[in-house]
Amino acid sequence: MSVKNCEKLEKSTVKLTVEVSAADFEAAVEKAYRKQRGKINVPGFRPGKAPRKMIEKMYGESVFYEEAVNIVLPDAYAEAVKERELDVVGYPDVELLEVGKDGCSFAATVAVYPEVTLGQYKGLEIPKAEVKVAAADVNARLKEMAERNARMEDQDRPVKKGDFANIDFEGFLDGKPFDGGKGESYDLEIGSGSFVPGFEDQLIGMAVGEERDIDITFPENYHEGLAGKAVVFHVKVNGVKVKEIPAIDDEFAKDVSEFDTLADLKKDVKAKLTAEREEAGKRAFEDIAMEHVADGITADIPDVMIEEQARAFVQNFARQLQSQGMSVEQYMQMSGGSPDALLEEAKGPAQRQVKMDLAIAAIVKEENLEVSEEEVNAEYEKRAAEFKIDVENLKKYIEPAVIHEQLLRGKAVAVVVDSAVPVKPAVSEEEKPKKRSKKKEEASAGDGQEEEKAE
Repeated sequence: MSVKNCEKLEKSTVKLTVEVSAADFEAAVEKAYRKQRGKINVPGFRPGKAPRKMIEKMYGESVFYEEAVNIVLPDAYAEAVKERELDVVGYPDVELLEVGKDGCSFAATVAVYPEVTLGQYKGLEIPKAEVKVAAADVNARLKEMAERNARMEDQDRPVKKGDFANIDFEGFLDGKPFDGGKGESYDLEIGSGSFVPGFEDQLIGMAVGEERDIDITFPENYHEGLAGKAVVFHVKVNGVKVKEIPAIDDEFAKDVSEFDTLADLKKDVKAKLTAEREEAGKRAFEDIAMEHVADGITADIPDVMIEEQARAFVQNFARQLQSQGMSVEQYMQMSGGSPDALLEEAKGPAQRQVKMDLAIAAIVKEENLEVSEEEVNAEYEKRAAEFKIDVENLKKYIEPAVIHEQLLRGKAVAVVVDSAVPVKPAVSEEEKPKKRSKKKEEASAGDGQEEEKAE
């Protein structure tokens, strides 16, 4: 094997031109013969016993070339990548150039890890808002707690708006079921807008145990196949429940906490909200700082890196849907999307993630950051204590390489965040106090004096 050319193309892509010697190709042809001879019939010979020369005479000397190329090409490509010390990304696009008894040659076009130039990553001025918790925030959290502690009460009456209806449903297009249009024991909040427009409204008035066919016309902007189509859903109502939310008072405080009064519960909620917002502010500060760094890099990013990250995001989303009892196909039917649209939508976040990963890797290299085996073991001990699990069992779920990478990323982020300077967030024009005329200010001052006297 010899690399005849290594041409750099745009977007961190290279084109390797590789030649395989006659001797190496002959060895591959011999392997191909031994692999395929049992499948070739030659008169006068038992299956697998015909000499190679006899088979080549009958079918042509190139009879084993295709399989020989399949045998020799992977190793030749791998050797070429190693020889040129390429950090490849994804799979190559291979073009066979020549093949014959004198050997073969091919061109492999493949993306490589891009060269990254860091912008400013130390001493960044990053906006950080002051943490405030108002009474309205506390009341909102109490309402959330009340919602979580609400009881679902069975109702022996027809469905009303705001109810939770447990339903079985199946959709039919031209009398035939369509993919993703079926569900069983699905809890649907009537009026939530979760389903196709018109679906939930037609459930209102249905009694428990009642079955009904409802007519639905999918919106024109729905995904291809059902857009604008009239379908029929056969629906059965299995049950009707209503959410009963408890009153927020001292009794509520006793039920949901260790406190005897609502006043004490409010103090605790305020303290926890403050801690949460301080932590959220810390994370936001870190996120903004790293976004600045990622936006500041210079790199010719190959498309394949973004596409692979987008596919990873979509696969993760599919797993999340599956954990909630819904398939991607069902989600597409209900949302009006398509797999291609979902993948395209993921490319924006994927590009940001790739730039972030490149920035972090560049900082690791620039700062000569390392993670020792002792640090990895210490992290295992820490997480094992948190999860209340034995370290050896934890290693079955999280490999040392993953811990190592996470710690290394943490060190790179710390370089940026620890050197960043917090500044007050900029105030938008809408948030700025409006200037008032001198006459209005004098009038206001007078009004204020009168009010002060009245008090």
